[in-house]
This record gives sequence, C-alpha cells and structure tokens, in this order.
Amino acid sequence: MRAVGIRILYFAWLREKIGVGEESLDLPPGIDTVATLTGWLKTLSPRHEAALSASSTVRCAVNQDFAGPEAPVRPGDEVAFFPPVTGG
Repeated sequence: MRAVGIRILYFAWLREKIGVGEESLDLPPGIDTVATLTGWLKTLSPRHEAALSASSTVRCAVNQDFAGPEAPVRPGDEVAFFPPVTGG
C-alpha cells in the first residue's frame, strides 16, 4: 500500500523542542486520527517524544480547525501542533 503524505506544523516551544517548524511526511497505513498521528510522531525521535508527550499542554488543528484526539486525518491534510493560546 502506498504511503500518504501530510504536512505537519509545530509552533512556539514545540518547534524549539523538535528542532523544525514544519515536516512533510508519508504516513504509514493505520494513521487516521489525531491520536494515532501523535502516537506515531512520538516514535520518530526523542525530540518528538519529549515535545508531544505533554498532551495536556499541546493543542492541535487539522486544516486550521481545532481538533481533538479522535478527529480524522486524511491525505493532504495540514496538521498543526501548538501550545494553548490565551487572550488578553
């Protein structure tokens, strides 16, 4: 089965911990939700693991819409990970 590409964006301290602001990755079969994507990303490197393990302080958006762990991830999507944003 052919791998499916996706664009991942990291913002603020996540970008600093992982060392890049953006990645284009081919997803293995079975990665179809934010939760499965996050779990797979953690296996890519110790830096990914450290940054994405703080699930209570990491938010996600799929195609610029806030998304929870069960939100679907599809071919060609843009997925962004960022810390909570506070207003002022």
